[in-house]
Order: sequence, then C-alpha cells, then structure tokens
Amino acid sequence: MNRKNTLCLWYNGTALEAATFYADTFPDSQESACGWCKDKWGLSWQISPRVLTDAVTHPDKATAKRAFDAMMTMKKIDITAIEAAVAAG
Repeated sequence: MNRKNTLCLWYNGTALEAATFYADTFPDSQESACGWCKDKWGLSWQISPRVLTDAVTHPDKATAKRAFDAMMTMKKIDITAIEAAVAAG
C-alpha cells in the first residue's frame, strides 16, 4: 500500500487573517483544489477555515451540499463565498 502523509490546518479567524496566514506560511507553495497546497519541500497541506468545516457539516443537508459544491470550485478557500452559499437557502 502506498501511503502519503498530509497535514490539515483548521483556521478560526477572519478571511483577512486566513489569507495572511496562508501567504506567510506557504510563500512558495503550489495551490490545488479545495484549499490544498504543496510547499517548497513537496509536503501537501490543507487550509480549512472553521467556516468551511461548519458549513459542510451543517445539519441541513441542502445547506451542506451548497457549501460543498462551492468549495469544489475553489483552490484557496473563499470564506465569503462559503458564507454566501450557506445563506442562499
């Protein structure tokens, strides 16, 4: 079995704080889908804001699906867009 180690960072702050943290922590990273990035050493990380976690685990399945569908269109997670997807219901 080929195993791959990855790290996931949960973030509980404002969109500006999250963006600043992302840029400062991963200055030479390559972004990929759903908040994942690969740092300059080849290690994969996921930045997952608390807003996203709350949205995709929302008790209302339609709300959770809207948030999940919005996330699937993103590389860097857009907190404002996730909040808009939740509010759209």
